[in-house]
Amino acid sequence: MQVHRFGQWLTASTALALAGCAATGTPPLAAGAGVPDAVLARQQQQLAAQTAGQGYGPQAPRDLAVAAGSNPITFAKAPAHTAMNLCNIHLHQNAEHKGGEFTQYAGNGDGAGFGTGYRYSGALTPAELAPLGAGVCPSAHGSLQSGDTIELHYVHSSAQVQPGPTLGACLNAGTQNPQLRVLAQVLVLVNDPGAHDFRHLTRHGMVQGYAQALGLLQNTGVPLEYLGSTTGPAYNEKGSPLQVTWRVYPQVAKVNIASLGAWCQGNVYQEEHAHGVRNLVTLPQLLAPMVP
Repeated sequence: MQVHRFGQWLTASTALALAGCAATGTPPLAAGAGVPDAVLARQQQQLAAQTAGQGYGPQAPRDLAVAAGSNPITFAKAPAHTAMNLCNIHLHQNAEHKGGEFTQYAGNGDGAGFGTGYRYSGALTPAELAPLGAGVCPSAHGSLQSGDTIELHYVHSSAQVQPGPTLGACLNAGTQNPQLRVLAQVLVLVNDPGAHDFRHLTRHGMVQGYAQALGLLQNTGVPLEYLGSTTGPAYNEKGSPLQVTWRVYPQVAKVNIASLGAWCQGNVYQEEHAHGVRNLVTLPQLLAPMVP
């Protein structure tokens, strides 16, 4: 992601970490195509080799049903999101995490974050699945259509910041190492004007002195919290150096796909499309134990 506004004071490693959700520039994946399992196995091997003995902390995303982890690096959990500033909202095509109502594997994808991840494992009606004449939020990797799953990330920072484009909005010249917290809500896109309006889910405003997401859902289950990192396919073969407190909601909500399309046409975050996903991190040495 673009971080040039902070280029005068960001370190190179931090700039790279903030770029983790950026598109990789690979062409769209052909229908039914996917790289062989050996490609993903090689990426896992490279991740293990690159992080071995280098002091990387726990990584993300993860299988929420697996509580075990042996990463020795610890850091304090970020404050509650209500005592932090919302700094960025973005979305990934398919869920990066696995768990709850999003356990259907989307396939190996292109090896660069697209066509993979996890999909809503529930059922939708034929009306909800009715495709639009054209997909929404198009990019070089295709567009989103009815029935697709997305993972929405509400990123919060302990720095004195306001919502804006890219994860660079979570930093400022006075706070180069803020605490970060991400609330992750998985959504499924449906052709139904009566479903949630994405523009409502992404509203923000000031509450008791903090920039807050005003449309957070309150009925998608008890969230699971763990210590991890930034995500995105740039980290399929390397560790992310940034520390993040994650809070992932287990239930999926339905969103009117047309409202997402309208949001992608103009928003304060300058988000126009869904980002790719990082491979699920499964190496115990790169996972923190999940403590209830």
